[in-house]
Amino acid sequence: MILSPHRVQRRRPSDPPDRRAGKLPRIMLALMLTLFLIPGSVSAQDRIPRPEFQSDYQIPEPTIPTPREGAYEYLDTVVLLICLILATLFALKVRSRTALFLLMMFSLIYFGFWRQGCVCPIGAIQNVVLVLSDSSYRIPLVVVAFFTLPLVFALFFGRTFCAAVCPLGGLQDLVVLRPLRVPRWLSRPLSMIPYLYLGIAVLTVATGAGFLICRFDPFVGIFRRSAPLPMVLFGGGLLALGTVIPRPYCRFLCPYSVLLRWLSRFSRWHLRISPEECIQCRLCEGSCPFDVIQKPTEQPVAEKTAVGMRRLLILLLLLPVLIFAGGFTGSRLSVPLSQLHATVRLAETIFQEDAEGLSGTTLDSEAFRGSERTTGELLDEALLIRSRVQRGALVAGALLSLAFAVSLIRLSLHRRREEYEPDRAECFSCGRCIEHCVMERVRRAEPASKVEA
Repeated sequence: MILSPHRVQRRRPSDPPDRRAGKLPRIMLALMLTLFLIPGSVSAQDRIPRPEFQSDYQIPEPTIPTPREGAYEYLDTVVLLICLILATLFALKVRSRTALFLLMMFSLIYFGFWRQGCVCPIGAIQNVVLVLSDSSYRIPLVVVAFFTLPLVFALFFGRTFCAAVCPLGGLQDLVVLRPLRVPRWLSRPLSMIPYLYLGIAVLTVATGAGFLICRFDPFVGIFRRSAPLPMVLFGGGLLALGTVIPRPYCRFLCPYSVLLRWLSRFSRWHLRISPEECIQCRLCEGSCPFDVIQKPTEQPVAEKTAVGMRRLLILLLLLPVLIFAGGFTGSRLSVPLSQLHATVRLAETIFQEDAEGLSGTTLDSEAFRGSERTTGELLDEALLIRSRVQRGALVAGALLSLAFAVSLIRLSLHRRREEYEPDRAECFSCGRCIEHCVMERVRRAEPASKVEA
């Protein structure tokens, strides 16, 4: 899952300026069209040469996975592509929950415990943002592929990546014991948290504050069998919660799920509950632990239609107000958000030390006072960073309000449904509902005694 910052490298002086950043969209398009037959790779190296010690000092081993080089990086990409193809076939063509579960176990072992969660599409969000916001950095094509492939499959086939390829989802799926349904009045507000998380993560990367998603990944400690105690408690708490609330991270925290939801909503092909015409036996209704199966709609009544139209008109009129309120709230939160940046924190420490007549209260401040930089230069840099954070927080707040308004507008729109259907945006394509469908049992020619009454 985690992609370490050292995988994004600073451009060598011999590279033409801004050429790779400017050609990034074309690189992504060519990557998808040729299925990674493009030659070339960006090898990971040390940014700064390691010092040569004259003493017996031993450089400690890194605590994060070392980057894979050459053919091994492309092997991971090929495995991801094959798993996505198989997950799509198992969900849409074979229609087998068992096959999806076995593939999920393979993905959990390979991408989770063996590759230790690196590289993964969720962490790749940060690297893509970094290369788009800073032209002096470049990104390996393998990382672009890991970020892009699940989105392409979601656009055409739904969230099959979530079904059986994502190791985080697979780990949570294993611990589901007695699933409880989260009420709609609670699940809908909670589903807005990933939008907020994604906005803050993008903002921190764009302003140089660091990789927030990597820092607070709840399951990387399980994959690597090492993590700080707070993250161990966080991950363990999510897994404990996952025994009754299925996939809490995927549903209410994962920032990558925002992009998957958007694209899966427009998927041309998607998992169907019934292989043929739905007979509305209602057996699938209680089979989904995520409560994303939509019931058939009754013939709309004129009064309900009128109420929906009035609600829609009110929301459209309030849309500019909501966007302005979200942008204003985001800009007001720029001060605490800017404190995520080390330079801003150091500037505040230096300013406080000067005001109280102190010096060297922290190692960072002591190192700064021993350098040649002046306090004025540090404060100017911190103010510039805070200004950038304020602009970014304003845009992020406005976009978050827009997403919230769009979700409310969707609730006001009613679409005629003749049968039970999964919500294309929220469905994980896990295949549980397929196993409960009577028509699916008939298709498989199972004995009538096995068909649940």
